[in-house]
Amino acid sequence: MDDAYIHKLIKSWLSQLGVSSDNDDLLIVFIYFAGAVIIAMISYHIAKYILINVLSRISKKTQTDWDDILVEKHFFRRLANLIPAGILLAFIPDIFTDYPWWISFMSNLINIFIIFTILLTIDALLNAFTDIYKDFEIAKTKPIKGYVQIIKILVYFLGTIFIVSTLIGRSAGTLLTGLGAITAILLFVFRDPILGFIGSIQLSANDMVRPDDWIVVEKHGADGVVIDMNLTSVKVQNWDMTITNIPTYTLVSDSFINWRGMQESGGRRVMRSVNIDMKSIAFSTPEMIEKFSRIRLLKEYIEEKENDIATFNKKHNINTSEIVNMRRQTNIGVFRKYLLEYLKHHPDVNQDMIIQVRQLAPTEKGLPMEIYCFSAKQAWVEYEKVQSEIFDHILTVIPEFGLKVFQNPSGEDFKNAFGRATDQDDA
Repeated sequence: MDDAYIHKLIKSWLSQLGVSSDNDDLLIVFIYFAGAVIIAMISYHIAKYILINVLSRISKKTQTDWDDILVEKHFFRRLANLIPAGILLAFIPDIFTDYPWWISFMSNLINIFIIFTILLTIDALLNAFTDIYKDFEIAKTKPIKGYVQIIKILVYFLGTIFIVSTLIGRSAGTLLTGLGAITAILLFVFRDPILGFIGSIQLSANDMVRPDDWIVVEKHGADGVVIDMNLTSVKVQNWDMTITNIPTYTLVSDSFINWRGMQESGGRRVMRSVNIDMKSIAFSTPEMIEKFSRIRLLKEYIEEKENDIATFNKKHNINTSEIVNMRRQTNIGVFRKYLLEYLKHHPDVNQDMIIQVRQLAPTEKGLPMEIYCFSAKQAWVEYEKVQSEIFDHILTVIPEFGLKVFQNPSGEDFKNAFGRATDQDDA
């Protein structure tokens, strides 16, 4: 329908109503514009009903989740805003035929609204894509939040260029060409996002950090689980439930500890030693051997070892009256064997990983006996419980082997020593 015909029709209708004015043209334009707005609003509500209400009901009946997520992220709601804007944009040249300035002004205004709506629609689509991706198994090892954020920055940057070009009446290409002069400023303003983007690429490409990884970054006081990774920061929930935000690029430029290997191995390392008083170390006496042979974990070992020693001494005609010449078991050696067997039979020690009991170099604090094994329970509280139970038992059984735990003298020791000396002097 020709715009001149519509103007003539509206003017005829006004005449029939008895409306006559010197500003007939303005009144006709106003009525024409109001009619276009009404048509746009009706089309918006129709589109909204179809895109939101109908699609929402359909998405709830489907077995897939992606359509529900699109509805939840308001993708269709924002898409519906484009329809009335497009209708108004089509009517504007016909409505304001005799007013070129209004055509330019209203067209620019609607174009800016359309650009802004498109930006919000793309943002909703990217948010929906991020949530859909989370349901895939690969999302646990390859998070994409950082990539999505950089895409959003680029989209909004380009959208801003188009909005500015619309306002000043210049092409977007001209503005992009002129950006070379302010590149340094942009690099300064977006320094953290750029470094974060580079860091997130390196972290993802090298599989350095994933969500749910336990990491330790001493520089930032972080010790806990990664709960979120984005373009500029990695969010860590510490074991005291505080939150530490670490710049993404820091994990590339500085060192940190990732305990993922421990978590995936099925065991958490126990490496602790107890110091034995070296004055208590001695050859095992027949009485001690008899006592050791009654220990369930050592019975078979003691029998085999004693037979082996007796065979060796007999074969080499060793005079057993000389202790130095003959082979004999020591209480520290039997104790070391007991600890090894104890760990091998412990239900909370991972039997598929290294189990070792060894002596470290003697120090002024005695002979360190180190326990090296892996707890089958990795959760912090359970792990500490297993470790404590192991050493509770070790500290308790040490005297049964004629050994003593080394401990620096305390005030009570000095008090008792001086008290005995005083009693003897008085006597």
